[in-house]
Amino acid sequence: MKRLFIPFLLLLVLVTAFVPQSVDNVQASTIPTFSIVSVVEDSKVTIKTFNFPKDIDFKVTMGEYGTKGIGGILVTTTDSGDGGTLTLTYDVPAALKGLDRIAIRLEATSGGYYAYNWFWNNTSEVSSGATPGYSGIPTFSIVSVEEDAKVTIKTNNFPKDVDFKVLMGQYGTKGIGGTLVTTTDSGDGGVLTLTYDIPAALKGLDRIAIRLEATSGGYYAFNWFWNNDSEATTPTVPVIPGYTGIPTFLISAVVEDSTVTIKTNNFPKDVEFKVLMGKYGTAGIGGTLVTTTDSGDGGALTLTYDIPAALKGLDRIAIRLVATSGGYYAYNWFWNNTYP
Repeated sequence: MKRLFIPFLLLLVLVTAFVPQSVDNVQASTIPTFSIVSVVEDSKVTIKTFNFPKDIDFKVTMGEYGTKGIGGILVTTTDSGDGGTLTLTYDVPAALKGLDRIAIRLEATSGGYYAYNWFWNNTSEVSSGATPGYSGIPTFSIVSVEEDAKVTIKTNNFPKDVDFKVLMGQYGTKGIGGTLVTTTDSGDGGVLTLTYDIPAALKGLDRIAIRLEATSGGYYAFNWFWNNDSEATTPTVPVIPGYTGIPTFLISAVVEDSTVTIKTNNFPKDVEFKVLMGKYGTAGIGGTLVTTTDSGDGGALTLTYDIPAALKGLDRIAIRLVATSGGYYAYNWFWNNTYP
C-alpha cells in the first residue's frame, strides 16, 4: 500500500533558526537572523544581521558544523547597539582552523533571542542584501506529487524579485547539496504555485527533500514529500481575529523521567494542539501522543506534560505541539534531567 502523508507547513527561517528560550522580550513579529557576508579562510568571518533587537549583549560562539554553535567556543560578546542591520566580523578560533565548515551562533545573554548559521571555511564573499520592504519568513507546503515525475508546491510570504535555486536530495538532507533542478524567479513574491521535475537520480526513493535557496539575500525554505501519487489539498488556515506571527514555546522546567513544563509565546486562541514527544532529532514528528491541549486565550501559557514511559531514560527528548486545525505548530527539545 502506498503511503500518503500531508506534511504540515514547515516553520523555516531566513538562513538562521530562532527558538525563544525566554519570552520576556520576544515579539512574534521580531526574529533576529543573520547571513554570511564573507570569509577569510582560518582567519575571519563577516556576518550581516537582520532585525536584531536593540541594546542586548550576544555571546558569539563557533563550533563544528552540525552543532548550530551550541556548546561552541566563545569568541566574544557583542552589544547589538541600535539593533536592526549590523555588519560584524569575528575571528575563527584556533581550534576550528582546518575544518571545512564551521557553525556560528549569536545567543543573547537575556531575552531569549538567538540566531545561528554556518559557513564554508574558505576565502569567499557573498552578496547578502535584504529585500527592501520585506519582512517575515519564506515557507512552502507540498500541494501534490506525481510519483517519480513531478512535485507541486505552494509558497507563502516569499520576497519579490529574488532568484531561488531549487534543489532536491535524499530525505533528511533538507535539500542541502542536492541536485539542482532549476532556478525560479519569485516575481511578485507572496503566494506562488510551482511545479518541478523530480531528478532521475532520486526516482525510486520513498521520500525526497526539496529546498528553495535564494541566490542573494540569504533567504531559503525547505520541506520534503512522499514520492507517490498524491494530492494534498492545502488546508485553509482559519483567520483568527487579531492573530499574527508564529507560535513558539520554551522549556521552563523538567523533572527527570517524569514531567516537562513549557511556556508558550504567541499561541492562537481556542485551538486544540496535540502534544507529541519523541527521540531527540525528530522534532517530535511521529512521536508519542501525550495529550491534547486547548490553547484557551492563547498567548503565553504555562503547561506541564508527562514524559511517556517509552522515552524515560533518554538523555534528550523532542516535544511538539501540532494544531488539529489551521496548520499551526511549534517544537523544541529538552535535556531529560531535573531543571532548574
